[in-house]
Amino acid sequence: MAVATIFRQVFHFLSFLCLLSITFSDELQTLLSIKTAFRDSNTRIFDSWEPNTPLCNFSGITCDSNGFVKEIELFNQNLTGLLPLSSFCQLKSLESLSLGKNYLHGPVTEDLNKCFSLKYLDLGINFFSGSFPDISSINGLVYFLMDRSGFSGTFSWNSLRNMTNLQVLSLWDNPFDRTQFPTVILNLTKLNGLYLSNCSIEGNIPDEIGNLVELTELVLSENYLIGEIPRTITKLTKLCELELYFNELTGELPPGFGNLTSLEDFDASRNHLHGNLSEIRFLNKLKSLQLFQNQFSGEVPPELGDFKYLVDLSLYTNKLTGPLPQKLGSWADFIFIDVSENFFTGPIPPDMCKKGTMVAVLMLQNNFTGEIPDAYANCMTLIRFRVGKNRLSGQVPGGIWGLPKAELIDVAKNDLEGPITSDIGKAKSLAQLLLAYNRLNGELPSEISKASSLVSIDLSFNKFLGKIPEEIGELKQLTSLQIQGNAFSGSIPDSLGSCHSINDVNMAKNMLSGSIPPSLGSLPALNFLNLSRNQLSGPIPGTLSSLRLNLLDLSENRLTGQIPDSLLTEANNSSFTGNLGLCNEKIRGFWQCSQQSGVSGHLWMALFCLAFATIAMLASLVAFCYLKKKRQNIGERSLKEDSWDLKPFHVLTFTMDEILDSIKQENLIGKGGSGNVYRVVVGNGKELAVKHIRYTDDRRKIGSSTCILNKRGTKCMEFEAEVQTLSSIRHVNVVKLYCSISGEDSNLLVYEYMPCGSLWDRLHSCNELELDWETRYDIALGAAKGLEYLHHGCDGPVIHRDVKSSNILLDEELKPRIADFGLAKIVQANSMKESTQIIAGTHGYIAPEYAYTNKVNEKSDLYSFGVVLMELVTGKRPIELEFGEDKNIVDWVSGNLKTKESVVRMVDPAIPEVYRESAIKVLKIAILCTARLPTLRPTMRNVVQMVEEAQPRELVRVIE
Repeated sequence: MAVATIFRQVFHFLSFLCLLSITFSDELQTLLSIKTAFRDSNTRIFDSWEPNTPLCNFSGITCDSNGFVKEIELFNQNLTGLLPLSSFCQLKSLESLSLGKNYLHGPVTEDLNKCFSLKYLDLGINFFSGSFPDISSINGLVYFLMDRSGFSGTFSWNSLRNMTNLQVLSLWDNPFDRTQFPTVILNLTKLNGLYLSNCSIEGNIPDEIGNLVELTELVLSENYLIGEIPRTITKLTKLCELELYFNELTGELPPGFGNLTSLEDFDASRNHLHGNLSEIRFLNKLKSLQLFQNQFSGEVPPELGDFKYLVDLSLYTNKLTGPLPQKLGSWADFIFIDVSENFFTGPIPPDMCKKGTMVAVLMLQNNFTGEIPDAYANCMTLIRFRVGKNRLSGQVPGGIWGLPKAELIDVAKNDLEGPITSDIGKAKSLAQLLLAYNRLNGELPSEISKASSLVSIDLSFNKFLGKIPEEIGELKQLTSLQIQGNAFSGSIPDSLGSCHSINDVNMAKNMLSGSIPPSLGSLPALNFLNLSRNQLSGPIPGTLSSLRLNLLDLSENRLTGQIPDSLLTEANNSSFTGNLGLCNEKIRGFWQCSQQSGVSGHLWMALFCLAFATIAMLASLVAFCYLKKKRQNIGERSLKEDSWDLKPFHVLTFTMDEILDSIKQENLIGKGGSGNVYRVVVGNGKELAVKHIRYTDDRRKIGSSTCILNKRGTKCMEFEAEVQTLSSIRHVNVVKLYCSISGEDSNLLVYEYMPCGSLWDRLHSCNELELDWETRYDIALGAAKGLEYLHHGCDGPVIHRDVKSSNILLDEELKPRIADFGLAKIVQANSMKESTQIIAGTHGYIAPEYAYTNKVNEKSDLYSFGVVLMELVTGKRPIELEFGEDKNIVDWVSGNLKTKESVVRMVDPAIPEVYRESAIKVLKIAILCTARLPTLRPTMRNVVQMVEEAQPRELVRVIE
């Protein structure tokens, strides 16, 4: 009997071992099938997953005490492919599955419910699609992480009902369908981390939020929450982090809010909160306080000056008054302060950089008084120093000019005096120097040329004097030079012609003399040139004719000679007034150049003497020009003699020879910074536009891009950018690039021809053509669709970076095409947040984030397009004198939103009243696009939808 019993026990044991062996074998095969599912992943995590290796030794695998798979840790392993849920859920002991921060895509199916033993599930930061399934069966979850995973549609909040052990729920950044605050969550009383930002939750925050007393982190930001912050939130005394920003919350901070004494991070910015900040005085563990863009009033509690841990304070755009605590930021490793756009008074706290960690001081547009504290001259970590638009006085401490990491120094619109010291040469990172409207004086030091990162200099309306340093031409990244309203004297440096990135030069209202340097005509990006109200003499250089200027003002000088006819198409008559020696047959009020009576006797005597003395030289010059012209014509006729390489991007109905034969003077229709443009008619009658970029054997600038040129292999970044961008684009609202033709010394780009020019021409230039609102609306919608395709319809977002009305071309039916992609950038798929620091764009269209980061992305295109919409609605240019100094169309529109009547007055009077409603809707879209903060701007996809909804009623009736 005993033997039989022992036999049975041995039998059962052997059976168990056999079953166990089969189970282990099954789990091994399951893991190997998972490896196969991720075979296309660029990862080394699976190198140890081999059949002869014990599965518990696999990388990322943890087994339980019985040797079964308990945890799979594959976080941030570059996994790609579909999620093999059926395989994962075959592991019956699996309690933890971590697949976050990978490149997984496709749907997540209801097979997930078979993983019923899971306690930890992380699918966050992936690229899944569709809705997330009901997972009610996994009711033992303790940690559920699904943030930024790409899910959409309706989320089954009720599937969380029985997850009573849940401690962390993270669903942020998933575009679910809009829903009221999910009350099922309010019963999950063990929660200590709740992250629901950007989950499309609307309505009020329920009073029952106070039931979740174990919460240490509550994140409800970027939703559609309304109403007041409930008083019951003060029961959550364990809270360390409370994020409510970017909602529509109203009211005051609830009484008792100061009970949340464990708070370290509090962000309720971008709401409509008001009242005072008295409750904040009790929160002495705060590290970060973000309450910007609300309507708070009253004084900052003085207790903030004693907060020992505070390192980050943002209170900008409120109605706060009184002084800031003078000990503010002096205790901890203070990093950042932004209290701009309030009504603060008193001195700037002196010790915010006491620990040597300060990165940004932003105190714009207040009523601060006194001097800039000397301590900031030694703040070597400082990147942004902005104290403009205050009432500061005294001298700027010399060391501030030379802060080695400073990218932006803004002290404009104060009452500061004294010079810019030679320390400026140490500012190797400085991109923007904004000093306008002070009493700064002295000469501009030549050491400014050593600040080689400078992009924008604004010294306007100060008391600077002396010569403009010749060394200024060494600033190769400079895009804007504003020195108007000073006492600069001497000549304009010829070296300025070396600043090939510059697009805006304003030297008006100085004492400059001598001639206008012809080198200014070699600035390919120059859009705005104002040299008015000086003492400049001599002729207007013919080289200026090659520029594509949106504004030219040479008035009130001592210029002589003929006004080049080519400049008359780019500026109105007032650009030349006040120059008694100028002549032109086409402008009323000027002498005709053929009439001797139009020129003074002294001038004719001087001209006669000069002519007699230089007759031989002129004869030689004529001969030289004749020979040069002859050579050019021969060169144009003999383009075919060079070696050419044609790359077609569409089916071509013309030959390369037809293009090459047509590159000649009589077909020239335009000149730009990157080359000449020709109108070509091929044999079948089709019209084409050909951009001809000719190079020489040297290194120079073309447009805003560096071109390295040589006989063996010409390389131009701008040419390559335009070809790369346009060759892959197929859209009715983007100009079509038929082919590129590359030669040894030049390149040709062959586009479809746009017979009606640009939107700028039709709205603003001498070719101005009255556009009815229906046409303007069609242009707005078509251009929006073109940009939408660039941002959302390509393999990776294409950032245009120079959206403006002159880059929106019109066909014979006035249908728009986005054009000029010389500055475009394709964002790589593996870097969706990528931006570029190459300064690009045109003054008046450039997004304000340049002032903060010098970076652009898709949101920068949105801002520029918003300016175009404002042009269409108002009929005005981006920069007009009526807007005031330092103001543009965005400022002008923002300042006229006070009443309904003032809004209506902004609409172009040429637009009939029946269409005013539609025009105002488009203007509202423009305002959204030009929001100061990039995150507040819509996407181009949203813009297209909004423009479609703004369709004029008359058009709707016709369609119906």
